[in-house]
Amino acid sequence: MQARVRTMLGLAALSGMVAVAAGAFGEHGETNAVAKDWLKTGAEYGMAHALAVYAAFALMRAEARFAEVAAWLLLAGAIVFSWSLDLMAVTGAPAFGMVTPVGGPLMLAGWLALAISAFAGARKPDA
Repeated sequence: MQARVRTMLGLAALSGMVAVAAGAFGEHGETNAVAKDWLKTGAEYGMAHALAVYAAFALMRAEARFAEVAAWLLLAGAIVFSWSLDLMAVTGAPAFGMVTPVGGPLMLAGWLALAISAFAGARKPDA
């Protein structure tokens, strides 16, 4: 497996781990209602998109076009969106929220690329 693919999958797994940690902290360790909500939202989006990266990887294995682009967009969107919410909740620094809106369009583009990848199919016809 290529190093960039291992990196992508490793980051997706870390994103899933951060999602679990953020969700648990939000539920059991945070008392501020707004911060709890940010952690919950970050956890939900982070986990969904970490798993979506693995779906993109399955399409990559099937040599579907645009699958790797989809994976990187989904991963970038999840990290920017979810982790910025997590950092804002944990640190109380609203400056992290300035990048949060960038994550949404990245995630949307990733889902679109994933759909195109699924519909477009393989780069070369099956033998």
